[in-house]
Amino acid sequence: MTRQPKPRLGYVFYISVVIITIFVAWGFIRPAHLAETAGHALAFVTRTFGWFYLFATFIFLAFALYLAFGPYGQIKLGKKDEDPEYNYWTWLGMLFSAGMGIGLVFWGVAEPIYHYMSPPEGLEGESVEAAKAAMRYAFFHWGLHPWAIYTIVGLALAYAQFRKGESGLISSTFRPLIGDRVDGPLGIGIDTLAAIATAFGVATSLGLGTLQINGGLSHVFGLPNNTTMHLLIIMVVTVLYLISASTGLNRGIRYLSNVNISLAGLLLLFVLLAGPSIFILETFTTTIGNYLGSIIPMSFRLTPFTQGEWVGAWTLFYWAWWIAWAPFVGTFIARVSRGRTIREFVSGVLLVPTLIGALWFATFGGSALHLEMFEGVSVTQAVSESVEGALFFTLEQFPLGLWLSILATLLIITFFVTSADSATFVLGMLTSQGALNPKVSTKFIWGILQSGIAGVLLLSGGLNGLQTASIVAALPFAIIMLFMVLSLNKALKAELREERRREKMRIRKLEQLIEEELGVNPDDSDLSKK
Repeated sequence: MTRQPKPRLGYVFYISVVIITIFVAWGFIRPAHLAETAGHALAFVTRTFGWFYLFATFIFLAFALYLAFGPYGQIKLGKKDEDPEYNYWTWLGMLFSAGMGIGLVFWGVAEPIYHYMSPPEGLEGESVEAAKAAMRYAFFHWGLHPWAIYTIVGLALAYAQFRKGESGLISSTFRPLIGDRVDGPLGIGIDTLAAIATAFGVATSLGLGTLQINGGLSHVFGLPNNTTMHLLIIMVVTVLYLISASTGLNRGIRYLSNVNISLAGLLLLFVLLAGPSIFILETFTTTIGNYLGSIIPMSFRLTPFTQGEWVGAWTLFYWAWWIAWAPFVGTFIARVSRGRTIREFVSGVLLVPTLIGALWFATFGGSALHLEMFEGVSVTQAVSESVEGALFFTLEQFPLGLWLSILATLLIITFFVTSADSATFVLGMLTSQGALNPKVSTKFIWGILQSGIAGVLLLSGGLNGLQTASIVAALPFAIIMLFMVLSLNKALKAELREERRREKMRIRKLEQLIEEELGVNPDDSDLSKK
């Protein structure tokens, strides 16, 4: 039986809430000081631990692939006869909306164009090789590595909860490694770090969503694009996702996830068909090959000899952002994945979203590059002037451009609400002793706090402030995740060993039954000696 704790608040809630409240107060009272301090912290972390982020993330990917294709694939995340709680498409929609919805919409045009203008690897900007590298790195940053990070945390939690009857806490995944110490101060520390990393990781996405909602409203309706509008948007959307949070998992989040997938699919299909379709499909195919062929060198690329800042500004930011999101997305994916086998789980979480993300970048980034390189439309200038407006400028070049921009703005809002709603749910779980249905009041507190973090980060540094928060907050949780890999592997190995022992016992009993039926003395039979 799964332990179903009542939604009681404990040390994790109070410690994490106090720490985050102090941070929010600091940002509102002294935003410039917060920005300066965060800048120093960012420089230290990227300079000192950049190599660690790259190694850790590659380990997560290698272990996720081993889980999918290794000996543990048939183990079910639940009882042996248990069916999945949600159908496959609803499940994919929920994990994808929680996983990276806002980010894909924000960076779908902007990132490839950024890399095209200022490419890595010493390439000449705005060249054919720069265009190829731009798409390859967009696939890289949004492909297998981030979803491998989510896979590790989600699978460890789902296995602990639904296979071993543990609570929904991050610390519960460490019981195979440290035993009952997960119930003491060590477990409290793990869960507190997870809650803080989650709050900052989600706040980064909410900040990006706010910037782009404002970009869409500015583009479509001519509203001002400034900090005042950012804070107003955060306030309005906070009310929306708190209303959604009050309806529970099977209503608000589930329905919004289906809306997200429908709107995103509609926008993607229209641009794919109305845009340079052959170019997009060829870009998708070529870049998949380039990405897979270069995945090892890209995974370990740093620039110690040139002291370049590109890797820190992009790859390290992304890896840290995904790690900071991992407790949130992992907990949420675990919650909706009961009844699936490990192989099915890893395939769904790792491979399908990677292909969808690649198609998204090929469609939107590819269309933007085609406009820039072959149609004389200066998308690079639009990105230089406004990162958050890049998508809307690109959509403007298509038929029904205004309606596409309205649809994209609506999509960003629904992604924002879904991500924030999911995050309040997960933070409520993490700080309510793993309760699968945390109190509405707890979710409200976390909803207000994560919006507060997004607000102070925008006040203290805009996009740079959001990136800084992710990279710094993710470092301790990256260490926790490495030990999570060891703990999960130990638990799965023990289960496989126990299953093989039971199988041998079943075979031995079957042999004995056969011998009894044949009237053979077990002590003398050759069969028993085998």
